[in-house]
Amino acid sequence: MKHLNIYHKIAALLSLTLLSLQSTAQQDPQFTQYMYNMSVINPAYATAEQGILNLGGLYRTQWVGMEGAPKTGSFFAHTPINDKIEMGISFTNDNIGDVVDENNIYADFAYVLPVGIESKISFGVKAGVTLFDTNFDGFMLQSGGTATDQAFDENISKAFPNLGIGAFFFSNNYYLGLSAPNMLSTKHLEDENGIKATGVQNVHYFFTGGYVFDIDKNLKLKPAFMGKAVKGAPLALDITASVLINEKLEAGLGYRLDDAISALVNFRITPELRVGYAYDYTTNNLGDFNSGSHEIFILFDVDLFGFRGGYDRSPRFF
Repeated sequence: MKHLNIYHKIAALLSLTLLSLQSTAQQDPQFTQYMYNMSVINPAYATAEQGILNLGGLYRTQWVGMEGAPKTGSFFAHTPINDKIEMGISFTNDNIGDVVDENNIYADFAYVLPVGIESKISFGVKAGVTLFDTNFDGFMLQSGGTATDQAFDENISKAFPNLGIGAFFFSNNYYLGLSAPNMLSTKHLEDENGIKATGVQNVHYFFTGGYVFDIDKNLKLKPAFMGKAVKGAPLALDITASVLINEKLEAGLGYRLDDAISALVNFRITPELRVGYAYDYTTNNLGDFNSGSHEIFILFDVDLFGFRGGYDRSPRFF
């Protein structure tokens, strides 16, 4: 009976998440530490650090304590090929209740052009595949009966080609980005017997920006923002502000409009390695049913040819 109750809870969450996707349309995973996960949402993100291979990974567990809550992992790797071309790969896994599993696998290409003396602009494209899988085995949506929702009658395994585009403008102390990482709309679930059971992956648009204010040689203020828009849903807006101390310790706060407040911290362990953690406290009506969200990331720079030494400023939000 305990397992049956768990199935009911997960099924209810899936019903809200999957069957109302067209009305909410906010399907892409969200990240609190978006400024350090930029390759996933913008293929034009570039560092222009020749000889440096940038690696990064992020894991997010959302709405802890709620059955079937999403868990998201991402990985990226990219490096400049020359002073104008940067290439990489990005991967995202989004899992809901060990029932819905979506993987996005992309190759990224960015072309960088100088703008003025210190600024650069890059234009990027990502191309790859979205793998969408469901496993509804063992689900009963009505206890004590045999009736089930036909949307969950069959497991689904589909692959969708996808494309993304973006632009990224940056200098030594600020950046602005505009992107649409999934340009092709896809339908995951079909109408069946007159029952509307669609899960449409609509195009998401991201607008990002960040600035570094040098308070003194050992203290920097780093505000950032990310706006996300998609048809059928209100604008999502993240605003963060952090301080960087001695180029090593960074701590700050964030606010996601009508959704959560966040605390962020990261530490540069070595010149090549940085780790970070963020906690979200849910402020919307789901706050009564979970204890918040947790997110960790790791960034690692590989100096392929021994060009870099010391704590050089990194274009990963500097």
